[in-house]
Amino acid sequence: MPENTKLTHLNQDGRPHMVDVTDKNITHRTASAEGFVEMSSDTKNIAIGGQNAKGDVISTSILAGVMAAKKTSDIIPLCHPLPLSKVNISIEPVDLGFHVIADVKTSGKTGVEMEALTAVSASCLTIYDMLKAAQKDMNIKNIRLLRKTGGKSGDFSAGE
Repeated sequence: MPENTKLTHLNQDGRPHMVDVTDKNITHRTASAEGFVEMSSDTKNIAIGGQNAKGDVISTSILAGVMAAKKTSDIIPLCHPLPLSKVNISIEPVDLGFHVIADVKTSGKTGVEMEALTAVSASCLTIYDMLKAAQKDMNIKNIRLLRKTGGKSGDFSAGE
């Protein structure tokens, strides 16, 4: 870690605390995150073809992602509850399974990176849950922040 990096979720005694955002300005903030669920083509075809006994895999996974984004502060201990103005989950078939992207927006005093990452994670986990009867060795991988805008730290974009 660079010497000038201060971990904001630790107080002066090194104990975790929720960052005080009282004096921060409200700004428009966005974040996008992605993840992948790898599976066999047979399992992917079950999801695409609507043949899953549990129901519509893609729609259920989208709803799980939206719900997770809205509940991020309930499951990540030091996150602030945020009034989200947009959550969009995109789930697209790819060669080895599904690519999941979450786009989240708010106007607030803190960013929505964790909401985007939580949304992707929940969507990927739901895909797994919906299809685990067909394949138990699916692989959830490469969950990461793609980009964020707004706030004191400025914009970020991940490399390809």
